[in-house]
Amino acid sequence: MAELGLNEHHQNEVINYMRFARSKRTVRLKTVDSCFQDLKDSRLTEDTFTVDELTEMLDGLQVVVHSEVESELINTAYTNVLLLRQLLSQSEKWYLKLQTDISELENRELLEQVAEFEKAEFTSGKKTNSEAMKPKLAPLNEGGSSGLLSKEIARLQDENEKLKARLKTIETQPKLNTKEVTDLEKTVATLREDFEKTLNASTESQKSLEDNLISTKHNLLKVQEQLEMAEKELEKKFQQTAGYRNMKEILTKKNDQIKELRKRLSKYEPED
Repeated sequence: MAELGLNEHHQNEVINYMRFARSKRTVRLKTVDSCFQDLKDSRLTEDTFTVDELTEMLDGLQVVVHSEVESELINTAYTNVLLLRQLLSQSEKWYLKLQTDISELENRELLEQVAEFEKAEFTSGKKTNSEAMKPKLAPLNEGGSSGLLSKEIARLQDENEKLKARLKTIETQPKLNTKEVTDLEKTVATLREDFEKTLNASTESQKSLEDNLISTKHNLLKVQEQLEMAEKELEKKFQQTAGYRNMKEILTKKNDQIKELRKRLSKYEPED
């Protein structure tokens, strides 16, 4: 038997819809046939007709058939929308977002597959009373037991068991690693103690260096002060010597002579 690649529940739903569509199609075709029969019974009573009379009859028939076909196409489109609305409404209750591929509606291969499926279901004679043979399926709505709800509950229970097992494993691992944690804590404590000793020693050494530096600076300032005083004392003693006084007198005389020579020289220089 031809299949549509659906589970049994969904395939039976498709069969129900196809049965509904076939019944609507049969009624509409009978209506179209009656349009032609009415024309035959009401107008085709004479042996010959003129071209105008035939044109008038065909035009009238065209209008009636066009109206019937258009009405059926519109009704089919609206019916499909209502069917799609049911499916989408059910999916929203499960927080699902369905998607449709409109291009697949014109897939010739898939259309032929549906035609073969319909032929196998309704014309093979294997299901003379398919409605009676169809299993009673649980409705996919808020009332009654829901197959999807049961599956979801089972899935959540299974997931809950997995989480419990994982939690138990995680709780066991810390117990096994207790000794490693203890050894690590001892190692950290030892390293911290060594670091504190080194830090204290470094602090004391730094304090000693700072004290030595301050003492050295004080001694340096003291020596600089003594050196300045010695230089001033030496300069003072040097100024009191006979050689210093004679040299100073000679420098003073020389400066006076230079001034006199410049004064005399200025008399012979041309004025600007």
